[in-house]
Amino acid sequence: MKDVYHAADITRSSEEPGVFPFTRGIYASMYRKKLWTMRQYSGFGSPHATNERFKFLISQGQTGLSVAFDLPTQLGYDSDSQRSQGEVGRVGVPISTVEDMATLLNGVDLDKVSTSMTINATAAIMLAMYVSVGEAQGVPLDRLRGTTQNDILKEYIARNTYIFPPEQSLRLTTDIIEFCAQKMPEWHPISISGYHIRESGSTAIQELAYAFANAKEYVRACIRRGLAVDVFSPHLSFFFASHNDVFEEIAKFRAARRVWARIMKEEFNARNPESLKLRFHTQTSGETLTAQQPHNNVVRVTLQALAAVLGGTQSLHTNSLDEALALPTEEAVKLALRTQQIIAFESGVARTADPMGGSYYLENLTDEIEKAALAEIEKVDELGGSVKAIEKGYIQSRIRESAFKQQMEVESGTRKIVGVNILKDAEPKKISIHKIDSRAVRKQIARVRSFKRRRSKTATERSLTKLSSALTSKTNLVPLIIEAVRAKATTGEISDVVRETYGEFHPKTII
Repeated sequence: MKDVYHAADITRSSEEPGVFPFTRGIYASMYRKKLWTMRQYSGFGSPHATNERFKFLISQGQTGLSVAFDLPTQLGYDSDSQRSQGEVGRVGVPISTVEDMATLLNGVDLDKVSTSMTINATAAIMLAMYVSVGEAQGVPLDRLRGTTQNDILKEYIARNTYIFPPEQSLRLTTDIIEFCAQKMPEWHPISISGYHIRESGSTAIQELAYAFANAKEYVRACIRRGLAVDVFSPHLSFFFASHNDVFEEIAKFRAARRVWARIMKEEFNARNPESLKLRFHTQTSGETLTAQQPHNNVVRVTLQALAAVLGGTQSLHTNSLDEALALPTEEAVKLALRTQQIIAFESGVARTADPMGGSYYLENLTDEIEKAALAEIEKVDELGGSVKAIEKGYIQSRIRESAFKQQMEVESGTRKIVGVNILKDAEPKKISIHKIDSRAVRKQIARVRSFKRRRSKTATERSLTKLSSALTSKTNLVPLIIEAVRAKATTGEISDVVRETYGEFHPKTII
């Protein structure tokens, strides 16, 4: 880091936004024409409780839904399963049945609202239920808009809500990409996530490198499937974190667009300009929030959100001040949404594309991050790609090293965190936190049991048998999963059928 940067520190010629390699943004006018989508990530207790939160946020100006699912749903268990005890509705909304999905989306016009679903191992099931609810509303497949996260590789790296082994999981991921490319042109079938990699302790450079290494695996899998790169790649999207170092984050997002455009053009020979554009959602960092002096988190989130906007994000979630303590209260989530809205309507940052472009420091930092990310991607390629690097433990060990280094910096005081290792309070102040209604959880379990009693058991079993028979074939499984959902098969039942054939993944201990 230099004391000051000059024109001599910039090696690149001036570029225009909307033009390859899209350093300055994927659209020529950026937010002058259309603001980013404002999504607040929500899910807790029951489908009904989450639906009420959705409607509240929409009434407050939210422009897109973002669904958090509870741990049983993510791992393929119904709410009434013994394995789900104590976890139903805790970290997201429980969705065991198509009726749960219908309740979650009650009063939401799927023809007008874009919905993002943070779901991976059971992504095909949640997509099938969403499609079924759309059908009930009279909305055809080609008009449904939204995103399934569906990024299973980062689960093995950073998040651990996987079910099946990597090869079989990659097959399911590719099935969804293929199905959406053919049937759901307005749907992003995958959101390749650097966010969880960063939140696990990686650096900004590692976040980009490992997200793009995973993305290359997905592109290769689709090409092996026989899909033309320019058919599916315009539907790929990404998900990144935004941390406290404002300039590093802005530079990271600018470098990311440049790296992805070149990967698609030079490595995969993409020709459609839409294939070269990096579209990404950003979430402010939960990892940086503190339980100590929680109101400081409002300032942290504001800086992070500003960096995301200055970096050219297409969609944004702002964390709430109380999330180091619990799921956010209604008051806290409203303030988080207002943070985005004040940036959008009062700060002036949306008046021109890439307003920070031309800063000597920022342009130099963009170049440095690009160079370092490409070097790390090359190391992963030398190991045989992301899957091989995951199996060898390379990526996990690199993130652990980074996380350990950061924690040592906090404990030594080298990395200063206000309220934690400097400027601490003698006595912590209590704030009101959100609590899960245990009665709502009991009602959710009862509803799932009632659903199973009321359906045609014969029709359900027939659909599950048909799905089971296709698991070892090359048939795309998504239409069969949709058929099973129509026959009222549950999340747990569909997952169990797949478990029986594919088994569960148990990682080796990596030192």
